[in-house]
This record gives sequence, C-alpha cells and structure tokens, in this order.
Amino acid sequence: MSTGPNRILDEFAKLMTDAAGAAQGVRREVETAFKGQAERILNTMDVVQREEFEAARDMAAKAREENTRLAARIDALEARLAELTGQAAPAAAVKPKAKK
Repeated sequence: MSTGPNRILDEFAKLMTDAAGAAQGVRREVETAFKGQAERILNTMDVVQREEFEAARDMAAKAREENTRLAARIDALEARLAELTGQAAPAAAVKPKAKK
C-alpha cells in the first residue's frame, strides 16, 4: 500500500499542472478579447494613433523653430534697411512667448 499516497499525490500534482495550463489559456483568451474590444472602441472614438501624434508634434516643433529663426531674420533685415535709408528702426513688436 506504499504506492497509494504517492499515487494520490502524483495525480493531484498532475491535476494542478493541468489546471495551471488551462488558467493560462483562459488568461490569453481574455486578454485577446479585451484588446480586440478596446481597439474597436478606440476606432469608433476617432482617437489619433501615437505615431501620428508624435509626427504632428515634431512637425509643429520644427515649424516653431523656423518661425523664430525667420522672425529674427526679418528683424535684422528691417534694421539693416532702416540703417541704409536713414530712417529710425521700427520699434520691435512685443511678441508673445511660445507655449510649451
């Protein structure tokens, strides 16, 4: 009868192993279903994707830098023109600070 308790423990270990495998399978199925549902909801909400947002943000930052550079160039050209024509340089307009 020495094989009795060992056999019961072996069967119990096998049952627990099978249950753990089944639980992982159920978890994967739930995750897949949840991701699919979340994706459908986000698509109906017309939410922008992260890649598109980052590309637009980068383009806006480059445009701000270019505008700043061009504004400085215009100011320098206006000062040079005023110097050449002998007129007083136009007063620099007060520029709002860029929001970050």
